[in-house]
Amino acid sequence: MFTPPPDGWPALAGFNARLTAILNRPAPVDDNGVLTPAMLTLAPEAKQAWVTFHDAIETELASGGELFDLRDVGSKAADNVARLAALFHVFAGSIGPIDFECIESAVQIITWHLTEAKRFLGELAMPPEVANPMRLESWLLDYCRREGTDKVPTKAVQQFGPGGLREKAAIDTTVKELAELGRARLVKDGKKKLIQIHPDLLVAAS
Repeated sequence: MFTPPPDGWPALAGFNARLTAILNRPAPVDDNGVLTPAMLTLAPEAKQAWVTFHDAIETELASGGELFDLRDVGSKAADNVARLAALFHVFAGSIGPIDFECIESAVQIITWHLTEAKRFLGELAMPPEVANPMRLESWLLDYCRREGTDKVPTKAVQQFGPGGLREKAAIDTTVKELAELGRARLVKDGKKKLIQIHPDLLVAAS
């Protein structure tokens, strides 16, 4: 739900101040006015961590691997780890080679994005009759956890539900598919129509 912003943003102010300081540095140029940026290298333990990540990704990009269907994105992962680690290194004002901590942090972020890309592109590749129940169930579980309930008004789905699943016909079809799977059902409270999530799903999601 909406939360009013704080009066100040000290972390953001510090972040912006650091970027400003970096941008205000004199550009490294030689006597001929040619840029001569410093060459960043990896510390030995950082390079080994990068190589380990690189090889793990290459393995998963092979036929039958977890990232085989994500080759366009996955093939850039190791390069992006190095780039992100370099940004962390410069931002922190570190001297010398890029250290292990920068590589480790970059690996965590790039891995998260790979996982999200796999999930998102996997949903796109699914036929609607498979993807829609998954998307609606995920949204319903989030709603139930947030509101402390096991029932969601169909009007809430029509107003705030997943994109493409707000029309009455789409909701009815998808709820019917969830009901056939034993994961949710349509119930009534007077004139209100509600979607009730199976209690086992709420326990598993908590």
